[in-house]
Amino acid sequence: MRQEHSARAVSPGEVLAAELDARGWSQRDLAEIMRRPHQAINEIIKSTKQITPETALELAEAFGTSSDFWVNLESNYRLALAERQQDKNKEIAKRSKLFSVAPVRELIRRGWIKTTKNIAELEKEIYRFLDISSLNELPDVPQLAYRHAEEKRPLQAAEISWIKRVEQLVSNQKVGQFSIEDFMKTIPQLMNLAQRTEDVRNVPSLLLDAGVHFVIVPHLPKTYLDGATWPFEKKPVIALTARYDRIDSFWFTLMHEIAHIMNRHSGLFLDDLYSDDPKDDIEKVADSDACKWLIDQEKLNNFIRTTSRGSKVISRAAILHFARELKRHPGILVGQLHFRKTLDYRHHRGLLSRFKVLLADWIDQSGPTKTSRT
Repeated sequence: MRQEHSARAVSPGEVLAAELDARGWSQRDLAEIMRRPHQAINEIIKSTKQITPETALELAEAFGTSSDFWVNLESNYRLALAERQQDKNKEIAKRSKLFSVAPVRELIRRGWIKTTKNIAELEKEIYRFLDISSLNELPDVPQLAYRHAEEKRPLQAAEISWIKRVEQLVSNQKVGQFSIEDFMKTIPQLMNLAQRTEDVRNVPSLLLDAGVHFVIVPHLPKTYLDGATWPFEKKPVIALTARYDRIDSFWFTLMHEIAHIMNRHSGLFLDDLYSDDPKDDIEKVADSDACKWLIDQEKLNNFIRTTSRGSKVISRAAILHFARELKRHPGILVGQLHFRKTLDYRHHRGLLSRFKVLLADWIDQSGPTKTSRT
């Protein structure tokens, strides 16, 4: 029935204009014949004014038709408009649901899904990206490792989308065999790369050879992620966001995620490492291990005692000398001093080298799906 209405959804105004043209009449001619204002005729032709039963009778007399012809024409047209509006409302509801399961505009902006104004095509794109078959199906993502018992919450749509993007990218990576015991031997090799800024570029290949997936996917708005780790097809994934383009942030985030792996912490860890929220024991352990791997904490405590003497001022020369002694990048030392609030955050920020340019090939860029290494 709806298709019939849509097929007959010719506006009365169109028919009226055709009748006038066939007779060589103007709108003013018809207005004079019907003794009606010219504006009323014009509004009927533009479909801004409906044909009432009274007007239908007058039009029937003017054109030698039945009044039912004009009444039915008007009724069918208005019904078709209502059906179109109903379709539009259903489309709005569907679009609302799509936007609730994924940050659609951001996915389109990044090229993760195709741009389309067609709601059916958009729905297919969301299904493809999230690997689901209906909006009632939950995407298959790892179980979130909750930081606090009272904080049990479902993953946000943006977090799920970020996870799915990471998994799409690492699914094509070739990685070596993984075991905790063998990976432990990789940590000293990683620390050898923590001396010079340029050595950061060698980190991804070292991780992949050790059986650990690695990728950098910038965080989605309102997720505030620095890094994450979870198992993917029996191999660990380390995903960073590079939210802060600083050498200290890179190394601390990386080693924090490695600590989760080495301590056999199970589940999905989504880490906002610079949040003021209290951390649970698992996160404290990961923080502690990351700090210890990067800098011997006993040596650091002694350095602080002998150089700061209770103030938040430590000379650049002292930091550079101690960093050379530790065989660590001075920015890593500055980052830990900042974190401890032993050093004013405004001091020695020039030592916090940028690293993203060195890992450009590993950072997911806006555009079609890419892989970091195949």
